[in-house]
Amino acid sequence: MAQGVDGIERARDAVARESWVEAYAMLRDIESSHLAPADFEGLADATWWLSKVDESIAARQKAYAGHAAEGNDLRAAFMAGRLAVEHFDRGEPAVAMGWLMKAQRHLGDQPESVEHGFLALIQANVARFQGDLDGSMTLAEDATRIGRRYANPDLIAMAIHVQGLVLVSRGEARQGIALLDEAMTSVIAGEVSSLFTGVIYCSVLDACLDLTDLGRAGEWNEAALAWCDTLPPDAPFTAQCRINRAQLATLRGAWSEAETEARRVSEDQTHDPAAAARGFYETGEILRRLGDLGAAEEAFGRARELGLEPQPGLALLRLGQGKAEPALTALRLAVDGETQNRPRLARLLAALVEIAIAAGDLEIAKAAGEDLGTIAAGFGTPALDASAMTARGALALAEGDGPTALENLRDACRIWHELKLPYESARARLLYGIALRTAGVDEDAELELRSAISAFERLGAAPDAGAAAALLRGDEQPRGLTVREVEVLRLVASGKTNRDIAVELVISEHTVARHLQNIFAKIDVSSRSAATAFAFEHGLA
Repeated sequence: MAQGVDGIERARDAVARESWVEAYAMLRDIESSHLAPADFEGLADATWWLSKVDESIAARQKAYAGHAAEGNDLRAAFMAGRLAVEHFDRGEPAVAMGWLMKAQRHLGDQPESVEHGFLALIQANVARFQGDLDGSMTLAEDATRIGRRYANPDLIAMAIHVQGLVLVSRGEARQGIALLDEAMTSVIAGEVSSLFTGVIYCSVLDACLDLTDLGRAGEWNEAALAWCDTLPPDAPFTAQCRINRAQLATLRGAWSEAETEARRVSEDQTHDPAAAARGFYETGEILRRLGDLGAAEEAFGRARELGLEPQPGLALLRLGQGKAEPALTALRLAVDGETQNRPRLARLLAALVEIAIAAGDLEIAKAAGEDLGTIAAGFGTPALDASAMTARGALALAEGDGPTALENLRDACRIWHELKLPYESARARLLYGIALRTAGVDEDAELELRSAISAFERLGAAPDAGAAAALLRGDEQPRGLTVREVEVLRLVASGKTNRDIAVELVISEHTVARHLQNIFAKIDVSSRSAATAFAFEHGLA
């Protein structure tokens, strides 16, 4: 055992140098009775950086107990705050709130200090996750004021970045991103300690990816990866850096690179289950787009086992399996449950529009499209604008409103192209090609469809490429009928009742009635007999 003054001093030096492997090896071999509360803090930090979470909490509890016994309320409060954060991260909110109350008690009779600022910071994050954005902003502003009063760079940068996240959540994206950039410049300048450097990197990159701000995400991601390379291999932030890199690569169309990074993260479920869940989800999204629905479903299932609801990916997978109604139900539940992250809600709504159209429920599609448009208007970011335009264009196509479809899809194609998002661009071009063909502009429609096919093939998106190729061959249905609507029409023409059709297609009678309503509107008839005649005239019966 590394006993005596020399051993403790060497261990303290390793902590000061943030040589965590060395510090851990030394401190764990020193008898507990020889360690001061600050030494337990060092051991807690070392074990945290090595992702030994249980050991970290145990050591930090000893540090807290030592400071409390000595009457050092400020350090005891700081340790209690750190323990609150660690238990929140472990998904133990009741324990976390208990430690937060201890921190408040220790600071209750103390004059204002940096520790009060960090307590306000933790409370601001709790309020933000609970949806109390006004309360969170007030607390973050208090933390910023205290940080500036005591010239504490960590507190200032963290508090400013929380203000930025609150503004983004409010829909004030431009002002929020400006504050996030300010916090990041403090990180890049080396003004912020390692712990808070990692926190800011991860949350800022998450915000950029939520807003599909690829330029900014790419710049900060390169800096984050360089920083991650300096950390121990098992450090908590390493997995988060990799999953951010995977998401960025997915958006840019580098799916092979994205899958490699996502799988690396998902393989390690011990150190960071939340990051592993995101890794499985990202893997599932890539596999779904590649057409490997079985493997994608398995990946989504693993994400769910680790506590992440795999939407909208799983619902879109169900749609690809021809199960539009279960997909619609699942996605509506996900939309109803998303109350905090508006960019994530926007992604769910965009998928809901697509699935509702496929299920024939244009009322749900219209309502989801309107909600998506409201979010996009509030944020004012190009990607959300393009998403709303794509949804409006798809809905207009389904409703037979050619001019509205053409206008929205043309603009969506332009924005997706400018953002250099190849998959989203190709899907918009596919819809735009359909709109052009519906309007009788056949030559331009063919150009758009060929461009979409080429893009899908480059990405490896086989299902989308196949669908676009079928359209180019002229396999599209008359009057804009969907594949499911043609199935229903064929069964109507064969004399089936709504109940018979529901049983055969494994859908509800209500859904059959909805499909019939849409079919009658598209082919301009008002009776089953007229619909049957149309089916025979067009070779659908």
